[in-house]
Amino acid sequence: MMRSMFAGVSGTRAHQVRMDVIGNNIANVNTVGYKYGRATFQDMLSQTLRGSMAPTASRGGVDPMQVGLGVMLRSIDVVFTPGNLESTGKLTDMAIQGNGFFVVRDSAGSLMFTRDGAFKIDAAGNLVHPSTGYQVQGWKANAVGEIDRSLPIEAIGIPLGTSMSAQATSKVSFVGNLDNSATAHIPPGTPPWPADYTTSVPVYDSQGTQHTLIMEYLKTDDNEWQWTAETPTGLRVSGTVEFDVNGQFVPPTIPSTVQWDPGNGAAQISIELDFSTVTQVGDESSVNWSTQNGYPAGSLETFSIDDRGMITGVYSNGQYKILGQMVLASFANSEGLMRQSNNMYAETTNSGAPQLGEATKGGRGSVLGTTLEMSNVDLAREFTDMIITQRGFQANSRVITASDELLQELLAMKR
Repeated sequence: MMRSMFAGVSGTRAHQVRMDVIGNNIANVNTVGYKYGRATFQDMLSQTLRGSMAPTASRGGVDPMQVGLGVMLRSIDVVFTPGNLESTGKLTDMAIQGNGFFVVRDSAGSLMFTRDGAFKIDAAGNLVHPSTGYQVQGWKANAVGEIDRSLPIEAIGIPLGTSMSAQATSKVSFVGNLDNSATAHIPPGTPPWPADYTTSVPVYDSQGTQHTLIMEYLKTDDNEWQWTAETPTGLRVSGTVEFDVNGQFVPPTIPSTVQWDPGNGAAQISIELDFSTVTQVGDESSVNWSTQNGYPAGSLETFSIDDRGMITGVYSNGQYKILGQMVLASFANSEGLMRQSNNMYAETTNSGAPQLGEATKGGRGSVLGTTLEMSNVDLAREFTDMIITQRGFQANSRVITASDELLQELLAMKR
């Protein structure tokens, strides 16, 4: 009788813990990045009333006789199945599709891990976890937007409003065609001849001031054209573009360049003209500039993030520059992590050391910008488990009540 009572007590205790886990899951049904818990049971030691006996020639075998002593909690697991993804439109919201954790550093310098990507930018321009101020970790890009992943991870900065210095144009690339049916202006003649085709190119000096370069093209021989660049100061610089019998560009021995002083205090402008993709075939002339590497000064207005966690700044001058890259952590045993408050997890001896790296590599998932991962709690499952747990608790309490009544009957035998 006492065994049954103690078994009932162990059952009510175990089911109470399971109900605690279910209650916590339901409480966090709308918590960003929350992963539900699951309580599992195992039986306790059994009291052996009779051991087993092997069969003999004259008698069959006898099985052991045991009475169980109740139930005990085996584990409370964290189930890392993915939650639903919700598009928020907020630039600092991020989610991981697949395995991995965002990495943040607390005030003591320790690394913490989270699936909660509802970040924000603080007054110092750093990307942080809003409720704790923990700084999101990654690799910062250098001044030219390059990332060295061999360096230690550090806080990711997105300094909105910071300026980008102007860059003088040093190269202009052209694309298009020069009509081979144009009449060649072969000396002797009466120069200057009018240009067969004219276009303009915007370029910038070292202080970011825009200038317009007028480009004129004149056919001077079969498969040969003269280009003339007229600068805003009136300086005219000429060169030659040659083509082969198939109308393809023939590289010159000396690069085509234009140099002039803008006269506004900026450095002298020196521009290389690239005609390597220009052709001369039987089609109308259409040569125009395709790219030029100069730009005025600008300020950081917004940013975007790609699936590799690469953060790219967008400046008011139309330029893009890589600011940094998020780092993700993966573990040999994610369920071995210790759950902390504020949607955080901490490394343990059974989780293994964090494997830090970039998204989409090493088994780590991809990063989705303007998106959050919601809780993976399934209310239908939780309510079903709640009913089962409630019935289990009631049944065990009935065992205690019945055992108590048996004890009362035993004591009443004395009367």
